[in-house]
Amino acid sequence: MNYSSHIQSAKFATLPSGRSRLIFVLLLLGMGALIVRAVYLQGIQKNFLQKKGNASSSRVIDISAHRGIIADRHGEPLAISTPVESIWVSPQDVEATPHQVHQLAQVMGMDAKEVRSRLFDTTRDFVYLQRQLPPEQAEKIVKLGMPGVSLRREYRRYYPSGDITAHLLGFTDVDDNGQEGLELALQSQLGGKTGSQRVTKDGKGHIVEDVASIRAPKPGSNLVLSMDSKIQYLAYREIKLAVEQHNAKAGSIVVLDARSGEVLALANWPSYNPNNRAKPSLQVLRNHAVTDLFEPGSTLKPFTVAAALESGNVTPQTIINTENGVMLVGGHKIHDTHPEKTLTVAQVIQKSSNVGAAKIALSLPPETIWQSLNESGFGTQAGSGFPGEAVGKLRDYKKWRPIDQATLSYGHGISVSLLQLARAYTIFANHGELKPVSWLKLDTPVGGKKVYSDATAREILNMLELATLPGGTAPLAQINGYRVAGKTGTAHKLEGGRYINRYISSFVGLAPASSPQLIVAVMINEPNKGQYYGGLVAAPVFSNVMGAALRLLNVPNDTRLGNLVMPPSVDIVKEEV
Repeated sequence: MNYSSHIQSAKFATLPSGRSRLIFVLLLLGMGALIVRAVYLQGIQKNFLQKKGNASSSRVIDISAHRGIIADRHGEPLAISTPVESIWVSPQDVEATPHQVHQLAQVMGMDAKEVRSRLFDTTRDFVYLQRQLPPEQAEKIVKLGMPGVSLRREYRRYYPSGDITAHLLGFTDVDDNGQEGLELALQSQLGGKTGSQRVTKDGKGHIVEDVASIRAPKPGSNLVLSMDSKIQYLAYREIKLAVEQHNAKAGSIVVLDARSGEVLALANWPSYNPNNRAKPSLQVLRNHAVTDLFEPGSTLKPFTVAAALESGNVTPQTIINTENGVMLVGGHKIHDTHPEKTLTVAQVIQKSSNVGAAKIALSLPPETIWQSLNESGFGTQAGSGFPGEAVGKLRDYKKWRPIDQATLSYGHGISVSLLQLARAYTIFANHGELKPVSWLKLDTPVGGKKVYSDATAREILNMLELATLPGGTAPLAQINGYRVAGKTGTAHKLEGGRYINRYISSFVGLAPASSPQLIVAVMINEPNKGQYYGGLVAAPVFSNVMGAALRLLNVPNDTRLGNLVMPPSVDIVKEEV
């Protein structure tokens, strides 16, 4: 057989029948395994695989809610949230060369080692690199094109009036949640609710598509405060000037709408800038007008006299033997800075006699005085809801000794906040009715609590007006074109259980006296430049703020222009307790 015959025979050669059947069975088994695997993966394991796929290509991210705007009573913005960008990374997706890490650190102003540790911290799925960057800085980071590095839209709080409204508004933290002041008190209304959204990423970890909104963010409510920005500026300016002029430790001022109890202004000095994230000392952060207590001194005398008038024990014309300005109670001496043999009850207020106030108080049952002060808001919170609002201290009358009752009559042995004191004076502006305090603008005045009769409130108001005229302790409180009423306070500070020669100078006043519209309360802590009497230190601040505020509000004059009658400074009646 030749060579061609062998080739022809090979063309028709076949595999043994047993081997071909084996190969066919193996092919069928392989195909069956593939079909089973496909069914398993696409059916039974479908949810698991989808989750794994989503984990590598999609992510749920939070969407910040816009915080509500705070505005003053005229719509002037006081606190607004502006959009900013925050830089975050998914460490599992990060791809970065040492040079890129160095560039990123430079743009963010961070240490390269710190940036590297955050970028490659694979124990975490989500890491912030830096929060609340300005848009131009965020744009530089985006241009680096680093996989796994993304932007997140957030909001940063901004306060246009800075330190002028700092103690009233407070501030928010980096997550835009209230931390102090009204930002904290009104957090539930201002804060809103965070939303969430699912996004997809490409192979380099960049977000390429918004898939779906899981929960839309709910913005916070916009709020309108009772505050008047122009009056706030006046109050802030004048309290700052007074503290600096008298080299004082600190000062506070509160301005209330006398009829509604709305807070039109509240300021403290020293202050701070809430736009600066570097936090000042806790002492500077404190809203001293609301959270700090002090002995009110003679500003409390009107309430002692009101209790006596209400009980029928005295009238404004009742003569009090003031014993040449000295009296002994249980071995303790009470004295007046300006000794007089006798004074009427009205003159006790006008000249701020400690002896006269003590005698009036001792003529009443202790419970009567305690009840009068308690119903006037002392020893209780003002109810404003401000964070850290002080309660004040009014001891149980059952524990009083005669000397306690006597000194309480002129504001020793009791502690109040300036807000409490200002609120208490709403009684004399509203026919004996104590008004609640409000930080929010009211559409209609709310009802208060009746403490004294109309007659008692009017008689006290008349006495307070005498105090601002020649012969009183506060002629420097007078305002051109307006009748004013008010009371000075000059209280020794208590330290280590003893009264020392450092003072709290105060004044609380109302105007116009014929129909009070505003109440201004001023407190200067430790004036240290020669003068410390309330009539010389605090009363002028009242005059400047009240006069400008009345004119801003277009309140009609209730007396002729040129009504001021100023005695020589040496003739101003001084007081001290």
